[in-house]
Formats: sequence, structure tokens, C-alpha cells
Amino acid sequence: MSAEATNPSTPVPVVPTAATAAVAPASVRRKSRPRIDLRRLGRAALLGPTARDRLPDAIGHVVEAHRAHHPEADLEPLRRAYVLAESSHRGQTRKSGEPYITHPLAVTLILAELGAETTTLTASLLHDTVEDTEVTLDQVREQFGEEVRYLVDGVTKLEKVDYGAAAEPETFRKMLVATGSDVRVMSIKLADRLHNMRTLGVMRPEKQARIAGVTRDVLIPLAERLGVQALKTELEDLVFGILHPEEYEHTRELIAENAARAADPLAAVAEEMRGVLREAGISAEVLIRPRHFVSVHRVARKRGKLRGTDFGRLLVLVGEDADCYGVLGELHTCMTPVVSEFKDFIAVPKFNLYQSLHTAVARPDGQVVEVLIRTHQMHKVAEAGVVALGNPYASATDAPGADEPADGERADPTRPGWLSRLLEWQQAAPDPDTFWSTLREDLAQDREITVFRPDGGTLGLPEGASCVDAAYGQYGEDAHACIGARVNGRLARLSTVLKDGDTVELLMGQDPASEPSREWLEHAHTPAARIAIQRWLTTHPGGGTPADEPAGYRADADFRERRAHETRPGGRPRSADVRTDRPGAAVRLAGCCTPVPPDEITGFPVRGGVVTVHRAECAAVAHMKSRGRTEIGVRWGESTACRVTLVAESFGRRGLLADLTEAIALAGGDIVSATVEPPSEQRVRHTYTLRLPDAADLPSLMRAMRDVPGVYDVSRTRHQALAPRLP
Repeated sequence: MSAEATNPSTPVPVVPTAATAAVAPASVRRKSRPRIDLRRLGRAALLGPTARDRLPDAIGHVVEAHRAHHPEADLEPLRRAYVLAESSHRGQTRKSGEPYITHPLAVTLILAELGAETTTLTASLLHDTVEDTEVTLDQVREQFGEEVRYLVDGVTKLEKVDYGAAAEPETFRKMLVATGSDVRVMSIKLADRLHNMRTLGVMRPEKQARIAGVTRDVLIPLAERLGVQALKTELEDLVFGILHPEEYEHTRELIAENAARAADPLAAVAEEMRGVLREAGISAEVLIRPRHFVSVHRVARKRGKLRGTDFGRLLVLVGEDADCYGVLGELHTCMTPVVSEFKDFIAVPKFNLYQSLHTAVARPDGQVVEVLIRTHQMHKVAEAGVVALGNPYASATDAPGADEPADGERADPTRPGWLSRLLEWQQAAPDPDTFWSTLREDLAQDREITVFRPDGGTLGLPEGASCVDAAYGQYGEDAHACIGARVNGRLARLSTVLKDGDTVELLMGQDPASEPSREWLEHAHTPAARIAIQRWLTTHPGGGTPADEPAGYRADADFRERRAHETRPGGRPRSADVRTDRPGAAVRLAGCCTPVPPDEITGFPVRGGVVTVHRAECAAVAHMKSRGRTEIGVRWGESTACRVTLVAESFGRRGLLADLTEAIALAGGDIVSATVEPPSEQRVRHTYTLRLPDAADLPSLMRAMRDVPGVYDVSRTRHQALAPRLP
């Protein structure tokens, strides 16, 4: 059987929201429903089913919680589901001696308090019947319909999954397949795990630790991705108490000490905020949200000694989205804001549908108070996630608070985008171990960033993600053809780590045979990227561009070898067709700026009676003037022929050098010499010394070079070089 019982002789830490409230002063206690008396429910259940039209007393708590969220709900399915579950489980008991029916009742109550709709609650009451009794899936379909049968079947499959460490990769794959296209299966499983974690004390310590470990590594991250914060936080505290009992006890003492203080700084700030909002005419509730045990522990590790405001946050609830920003403006105007703490998750919701404004204000004594601002509907979704989004088979406009069809990941609350991606990844992974290792890395990410695309779309990525992750997140396996990126308008390497709010433009090549670089694996942090790259490498043994060579660059090796040995012309500086006030003086063009007609130029005398000519804007000109060097007026002569050194920056691809040389030739340029620096992270730097018959052709030549696919910039050289002499 899936449920476990409490052994009265084995202490279990009482750590959910009620635990925090138990040691918090009255001013900071959150409203919570008293925990259900399982023994009383057991006695009620043993009395058997009641009259057909009367609801059994045993599901009274469930009905009360359900009606609070869905006043018009049809309760008949719940009555019939309870009657079937109670009669099927009759005679079965938990290890504590309680009737087994108390377990599905407790699981259903958890979901009812989160706002689950009737179908989910019906399936929850029946979730153990097919596994542990004679009830069949066909019977469930006949009595409750296909939707309930599907959910019960999914939960039954999850119950059969082995959570042993040796089976972990296959375990999670089965969980995803069982969940399928409806995350309500996982919601029931999470509530089931929560109740079993509450009653885990009967287990041997080593088994408690194993179950807590899997809960920490797999189920808590899933609760986070489903947005079910109420379940996640209680599971975190229960796991904390089992796996880290000493740190848990220390945290409990910190909370108790804070609760014993005479004055609560959070209460004072909350009252001040209420006054500010009343004066502004904004209708709002200001509540104190005590931190749960794990949250207090994290803050203590981060900040050291805790102060009164560190034990909770203030929650401001309003009616409309616009009111959230109104509250923010008033608080930032009338109180001292900590600007670095501001985050807008309303304009850019998190991947799990979470929406809220985060800010903080500073007290005169230096304490900082964190503030969450959201609407009542946002708060409901923040606590219950997808559970609060109603019937998934209804239209998008039927979802609570929805006025028009949703888009993006919010269009189907039971199939969020991340779940679709997980299902795709498990099918694409070359082996279960690859899928599992990359997935656990993804689940371990507790922070996400949002980056923007030039078309106005967004990408949600884990903190630490690179341009490689963005490419595969946007294009899937087509990202093999990515040749570079622009971050906030500037060219960037694919290894560049992205920050929250960055704008990323991915530059894609046109070669259908493009292949990823092995180097990309070092910069890939998401399962989408790692699995796609590893899958390609697995199916192409020996393939993949080497780490020090851009994709498609090998085809130009012969040209590169022919040109690599060539250097800029040696020997004495060459003269140019430049006129001075010093007849007969030798003239040379400065290598630092390589001026060509019609650049504005100036000259300076050097040893041997030579005049060096610089572009007027050259940094060397200002330097020499500051040193008191004599400036000589110079002008271009009649000849317009010139030699110039250009630097082309590009991403590697097959045929690139051939295309560049062709573009130079078509524009009338003769290549005197060319060098190619060793490639680095898909970027290649080419330096060409060219002879042009007419300097006026230089702008069009540079444009022609920039138009070559893969070339992102062409500039005149600014590093030291011997200046070419004009004919």
C-alpha cells in the first residue's frame, strides 16, 4: 500500500505552516485550517455509507474546503467516490491502526484546500483503489467517466514506480510518461507524498532518509515547477527535519526566540503601510507572511545574525493588476525603497505562472522589510499553481480571472511548456543516464532568468544559462546551425552567460549540414541543449567541430595554409602620394591608422627627414601634440590609388574564405597579403592588405565584405603595421 502510518512512539518534527504559526506571535500568525483528526474520521468511515442523498460526515471537511473555492460545485461525484473508496478499503488499516480510508481523505483535503476542481478530488478519493482493492479501471470509467479513470490510472502507475537509487533514471522517465498530458496526476501524487511525509515516523530512520532524499531531489522541484508553493514549502520543512535534524532544531530555536520578543517590527511596518495606502485611496490587505523553516535557515546562512524583519515578509493583496503598481508607487514614495530588491514578475511571469511584484523598504534602524504585492487571483495561483487554474478541459476563457484566450505557456494549464519539453527530452535522450543527469541539473536550478528576443518574445532559462542554451531553447535541434549571437545589441560569444532582462539575437547559418561544436557542451546548462548536442555527437561518431575550430571552418583549410605564411610587406616604409610644405621630403603612411583618400590627414617629421602621415582622428596625433611635436600640414595628391589593411571579424563556416576573396575581387581589390588568426569560440579574425586603384572604392569594398554571410564586421586596422606606399 502506498500510505504509511504514524508510530506514536517515534517523534516526527511538526514543521508545516502550522509549525511556524505555533511559535509566532499572534500578529504574524497566518490563518490555517486545523489539521484533520484522522482517528475521528476513521470512526466515521467505519459507520459505512449513508443514505444516497446525504453527504457522509467523513467528507465534511473536504466539502467545506471545496465549497470555499467552488460554491456551485456538484458534490454528487464526491459522495459516490467516497462511498466506493470506503467500501473498497474497509478492513484495511494503516500501520498506526487507523482505517486506511483516512489516507485518501487526507490527500483529498489537501487538494481541496488548494482549490482543486471536483474531478481532481474525485480521482484523489479513488487514487489507491485500483492498486490496493478489487476495483478495476473499467469500473472507475463506468461510474465516473474517462477523465477520472485517466487520472486514477496515472496515479496508479506512479505508485508502481520503484524509487530506489539504482532505478532513478528509469523511475523519472516512467513518472513523466505516467503524467502524460495532464499534470493533475502529479498534483495528486504530490499531495499523496505530503501526507505520507507527515506520517513518516513509523519508518526506520534509514528508510525515512531514503524517502526524504527522493522527495528533495525529485518531488520538491516538481512542486516548484507546478507552482504549488503550499505543498513545496511544507515538503521542504519535513525533509529538512529528517535529513538535517540538528540544523532544523537550531532554526526552530531561532524562530521561538523571535516569537518571544515584545515588539514585532513587521507588525509596525505593516500598520504604517496600511496608513499609507488608506491615504492614497487604495483598497488593499497588508498581511504578515512568516517564513517557513527552510526559508529562515537560508536567510540565516546568507545574512548571519537575524533581525526581527528577517523572520517574515509583508504581503499586500489588491483587486486589480494596475493596483499593484499603484501600491508600489506609494510605498516607494512614502517609505525608503531598496531599489536593488525590486523585481517585476507581473510583466514577466515565472515559468510556473507565478506573478508578483517584489520590493523592499528600509527602516530607520537599518532593518530591511521584504514586500510582495499581488492580486488575490495571483496569490491563489502563487500558492496552488496549476491546481488553482480550474478544469483543464474547459476553454481558456473559463479559467479564473481570464477575460480572453491565453497564450504561450498559460494557454494549457495542465500542459505547461516545461512539461512538454521534459517529455520531448526523455524521448530524445540517447540513454536514460544522460536524461537523468541533465534533468537533475535542471531540477536543481531554483532560480530562473528571462531573456528577450528581438521579435518581442521571451525565453525562460535557468540562472547561469549561456547563449548556447538560448539557441536550443528557441530553435531546438536547428540550433546546430547557430553561428553567433548579439546580446543587448553587441556581438557576443556563444559561451556568454546571460543575465535576467538581456535581449538576445541568435545568428543562424544557412548550411543544412551544420554541426555543433564539442565545445558547446561546456557552456550548455539546460537539458534541451545538452541532450540535443550529445544526441548529435552520439549519432555522428568522430563528428562535431573541435573545440578550437568553428563549425564549417575545415573546408577552408587549404586556403588558410596557403595564406598563413604570408606577412605584411617588409623592408623600408613606402611613400605615398601626399604633398607637404617640405618639398622633397619622404612621406609614409602611419601603420596605426592607415589613412587613405579622402581621410582628413596631418603629418609629423621623424628621423631621416621622413614625414609620417596620420588620420586626423588618430589617437597618436593627440599624443604627439601633447608632447610638443611639430605638426606639418599635408594633403592628398592627384593619385587616388591606395593600399589599405582591413580586418574582417566573422563566424566560421564552410567556404567563408573563398566567399570573402571573391567579394574582394569583384569589388576591384587586389590581395597583397592575408593572415588568419587561430579561431576562438566560433569567431575568426582575418587581416587583409589590399591594393585599390581608387580610394573612393573603399567604402563599397567594405560593404561587400560585410555582406558575405558569417561576416559581422569589417574595419580598417588600428594596430601597428607597416604602411603601404601609393604607386
